[in-house]
Amino acid sequence: MVEKATLNSERLLSRFLRYVRVNTTANAQTDEYPSSAGQWQLGEILLAELNEIGADDVHVDSNALVWAMIPGNVPHAETIAWNAHLDTSPETTGEHVQPQVIESYGGGDIVLPGDTSKVITVAESPELEALIGKTLITTDGTTLLGGDDKAGIAIIMESAQYLLDHPEIPHGPIRILFTCDEEIGRGINHVDIEKVGAVAAYTLDGGGAGDIDIETFSADGLKITVQGVNIHPSIAKNRMVNALRAAGAFLERMPTDQAPETTSDRVGFLHPYVVMGGVAEVVIDVLLRDFDSEQLQVKADLVAAIARDVEQDYPGITINIEQQKQYRNMADGLPVEPRAVEFAEQAHRELEVPVRLSSIRGGTDGSMLTEKGLPTPNLSSGQHMQHSPLEWACLDEMVLQGQVLIQTTMLWARNADANTED
Repeated sequence: MVEKATLNSERLLSRFLRYVRVNTTANAQTDEYPSSAGQWQLGEILLAELNEIGADDVHVDSNALVWAMIPGNVPHAETIAWNAHLDTSPETTGEHVQPQVIESYGGGDIVLPGDTSKVITVAESPELEALIGKTLITTDGTTLLGGDDKAGIAIIMESAQYLLDHPEIPHGPIRILFTCDEEIGRGINHVDIEKVGAVAAYTLDGGGAGDIDIETFSADGLKITVQGVNIHPSIAKNRMVNALRAAGAFLERMPTDQAPETTSDRVGFLHPYVVMGGVAEVVIDVLLRDFDSEQLQVKADLVAAIARDVEQDYPGITINIEQQKQYRNMADGLPVEPRAVEFAEQAHRELEVPVRLSSIRGGTDGSMLTEKGLPTPNLSSGQHMQHSPLEWACLDEMVLQGQVLIQTTMLWARNADANTED
């Protein structure tokens, strides 16, 4: 076992609590990038902190992406990148987050003080049983926490400061990149891969501890526009065509055996998750997810067939479908640079941290970075029950993942030394 980096857990917690209080909820209903002002606000906070700890090339670009460099101290070491995202999920509000810190967790269910009907149960979060005595951070039950991905941001910031404060630790150059709007599939839209300048990257956007995500869903989105005819109900007979009724029929015919609430493991899904509109027009947003990219089109064709049937059954209704590509399974591109996963695995083993190569029923910015030619596995960051008022994080797991991140970085430097000797 090697010596673990002695990260400052109190400072890491302070960072995390500061970040989650900034409302960075992504907004899929706008085409602006970033989609919310809070992402600019958090970016400015990180800009100041990166300058304070002495990072190089610190700037926020015109798209609110936050960039920095940690200079290397090992000749010929290749540049790697660390990534996390500023935004939080729109599925639960991120406004007025009131984080609760539970020191020395004593076990059992956790009743949340802002809404006592919200309870984090051991039955739904069995990993709690292994965290007795650890420090947990929860919401108050009225918002999400924002650990996805502010836990990742905090880990990266604390790890960066640790390396800058300990120049004796061998490492190569590290590009830090914080992106926006990952939760709505736009995280890498404005990232210049050449500017990143790395041979591999790591997203800190995973679950509890010890997982290396090497496979994700492939993903597309559908925007379904149901158009009817509105007219005053007093004269509506044989004139009104109610888009709401047709939209209801459309949703009713979506296959329930292909829903996220009825599928697991490697089975993909169709997920209608937003409905807006009225008699004249209804817009339905649908997620398509599958580990097999080709199955996305199969699912889209199924939705199109349902739409045509509804049009026939509701004369006067027209249904338009727009399909947007989102991200692809990172497993397709990671073999381009196998050291990205190999060194992360080795880092866990050297620190005697149990490690598991995993597939996730979701995606990360790493999915899109990998597709663009920058192999980017995803590392854990102490997150649990993401996107919900029951979200919580574990400080001890965050510290551990910072240690893994630093050890992985040292392995890249060690590899450079070995190549030089050869």
